[in-house]
Amino acid sequence: MSKLVIVESPSKAKTIEKYLGKDYEVVSSKGHIRDLATTGKGGLGVDIEHDFKPTYIDNFDKKDVISDLDKKIKKADKVYLATDPDREGEAIAWHIADRFKLPLDDKNRVVFNEITQPVVTSAINNPSQVDMKMVSSQETRRILDRIIGFKLSGLLKSKIKSRSAGRVQSVALKLIVDREDEIKAFVPEEYWTITAHFEKDSIPFEASLNKIKGKKAKVNNESEALTITNSCQQNDFVVSEIKDEIKQKAPKPPYTTSALQQDAANKLFFSSKKTMQIAQKLYEGVSISTGLTGLITYMRTDSLRMSDVFTAQGYNFIVNNYGKDYAGSYKSKTNKNAQDAHEAIRPTNIENTPESIKEYLSNDEYKLYKMIYYRALAAMMKASKYQALSIKLENGSYEFGASGRRQVFDGYLKVYGEYESSEDKELPVLTEKENLKAQKIEPKQHFTEPPLRYTEARLIKTMEENGIGRPSTYASIIDTIQARDYVTLEKSSEGSRVRVFVPTEQGVLTTRKLDEFFSGIINTKYTANMESELDQIAEGQLDHVESLTKFYKEFQPLMDNAYEHMEKAAPEKTGEICPNCGGDLVIRQGKYGKFISCSNYPKCTYTANLPKEAPEETGEMCPECGSPLVKRKNRYGSTFIGCSNF
Repeated sequence: MSKLVIVESPSKAKTIEKYLGKDYEVVSSKGHIRDLATTGKGGLGVDIEHDFKPTYIDNFDKKDVISDLDKKIKKADKVYLATDPDREGEAIAWHIADRFKLPLDDKNRVVFNEITQPVVTSAINNPSQVDMKMVSSQETRRILDRIIGFKLSGLLKSKIKSRSAGRVQSVALKLIVDREDEIKAFVPEEYWTITAHFEKDSIPFEASLNKIKGKKAKVNNESEALTITNSCQQNDFVVSEIKDEIKQKAPKPPYTTSALQQDAANKLFFSSKKTMQIAQKLYEGVSISTGLTGLITYMRTDSLRMSDVFTAQGYNFIVNNYGKDYAGSYKSKTNKNAQDAHEAIRPTNIENTPESIKEYLSNDEYKLYKMIYYRALAAMMKASKYQALSIKLENGSYEFGASGRRQVFDGYLKVYGEYESSEDKELPVLTEKENLKAQKIEPKQHFTEPPLRYTEARLIKTMEENGIGRPSTYASIIDTIQARDYVTLEKSSEGSRVRVFVPTEQGVLTTRKLDEFFSGIINTKYTANMESELDQIAEGQLDHVESLTKFYKEFQPLMDNAYEHMEKAAPEKTGEICPNCGGDLVIRQGKYGKFISCSNYPKCTYTANLPKEAPEETGEMCPECGSPLVKRKNRYGSTFIGCSNF
């Protein structure tokens, strides 16, 4: 009996085929084989007037794949659909079943959260049906994105020459533009801190002014700061209170997609796109000493769960390698926005320590796997404990505070200390009512800082907190707003390797117009509510036609109003005169980029290329040849740093 297993990824197919044996053939659809057509009213591929009925067509670039699948499906006695365990994977499975007339009432859907032999074999032996509720949810999202994307993008192209708009990408762009507005509107306020420096038993320590006459200290100017400093210099400080207690610091849970992307950006300086590409490889399979195997569970998830089988193995590993005192008890907490369809991101086998398989991984794969491995391991360990000492010192009506800490049990930091700092801070032995003379009392001027611009990590965290998008979409959203030239990633004052998003003029203009005409739809709350509705559709609690109808009744009047009242942006003048007719020369956006044209087009057809601008220097030098590094753009419009001698 011939059995055919269809997955979406070629490398995934290779790994799974090794597990299933000669009776199974595993092939790849290479992603979606169909998509919405671009025919019908408005080119939407969606019949809005008849319950938003979609029309699907084969993807043009999948002709050979579809032909090959057709032949193999006809020969097979049994077909299994083993695409990814999420909405997108469920939709791919349904499209294959629908396209090749596979019975939907048959148990031919195979779902697994990790690509290891026991899990894959068990999933094949326990197939289920395609979940049509999840398919309906994905289809609703695709229709929403098509309607908004086509209609809104068409409007913005015709009015202000923006390249695209989208249900989620435009909200992400709005976050960046709004943050830039906050920074520009920010007015710094002066404030002062006062620090007293002491030394006892050869141990230096310092205390900060916390309260004045029992109220939180607020020192606004130099005059106030000097008055306090002079007053405190006249008298000794008296130790008024000593608190000595043991505190605990619990480990973080294993990674969700969002948390992984944030940590990879902050700790490894990976872009979200790079993080997901590496994680995909680790999930789909790597050849190690024991054979080809998936090293981590599915990397698109917002769940914090870990299986009972894995945690049991984890506890045994901790006891055997670190001792019984280090074994904790892991209980997951569910994120309010989580779909919780599968587990958190964790290693598939706790015995595959990063060090034991390092030789089989690239440097970047090793770094990411190591971070995933020790995050999951640490989550199953006990909290770290430290002795926390807090001291209050009084000087007249002024109260100062000093704090110290000393680790008494490392706990989960035994394995996770590389990723979390926990430095000890020593204080001398002090007693209550003891008098201390300050060596120095130091007033220091400060100014309040504007809010920080978004890094990739901050943007992802904000989107997650506001329920914007889903784990599978963060990387593509960030990629899109850069490719559309709405934002650039620029060097930050926070550090040489930190890059922050800065909106371009076109990005700001796009957000301004969307705020003016579509504020009721392009905002965080509406987008989050829509994500919630998609979840309800996936759970069978909401009818998709009802959801789409409600959306369209709000959206189309806004479109009609915008077409009527949004002013068309005039092309930018160059300040030069057309040599053919004497009209103004302007800069236009064409299929292949910007060019110079006559303002009297189409009567006058004069065109010219824009002069090439010298690339902007970064202020840093090339580590290989010493030439200046400059900002360049790739063919997709994204900015990158390159050598000026390229």
